[in-house]
Amino acid sequence: MSESKTVALGKKVPDFSSPSTEGEFHLSELKGQIVVLYFYPKDDTPGCTLESQGFAAAHAHFAKAGASIVGISRDSVASHEKFCAKYELPFVLLSDPDEAICTLFGVMKQKNMYGKMVRGIERSTFLIDAAGVLRQEWRGVKVPGHVDAVLEAVRGLG
Repeated sequence: MSESKTVALGKKVPDFSSPSTEGEFHLSELKGQIVVLYFYPKDDTPGCTLESQGFAAAHAHFAKAGASIVGISRDSVASHEKFCAKYELPFVLLSDPDEAICTLFGVMKQKNMYGKMVRGIERSTFLIDAAGVLRQEWRGVKVPGHVDAVLEAVRGLG
């Protein structure tokens, strides 16, 4: 993907594709649905597991509100498949090892990990409406209460 600019609130999100736990994923295939796209740093780490479990627990509420949940990190599809199986995650996880989608959404940041500066994904969530327009974004997400805030925003689109 050669798209280098980042997405913007109130603008249509460009189509993108990625390998996923359900085969090749194309955002355009979810046209007509609300999409909750959440970026997380790494499979099977404490914060990422809690966040993913939160979205899994609320999955039926999101579906009832017309929203699809899509998780994304730089982990491999094989890693995602293990993560999904271990925690029974009922939604697709995308693999973005070349950071093309992370770059499109501007989520790659310098982070302090145990006193060392490392480049990684800043936990972020994006709400895309049924017409493909970015309606809301949460950056630097703290896990507690986040899923509820996103669900409230999804219901506000309905």
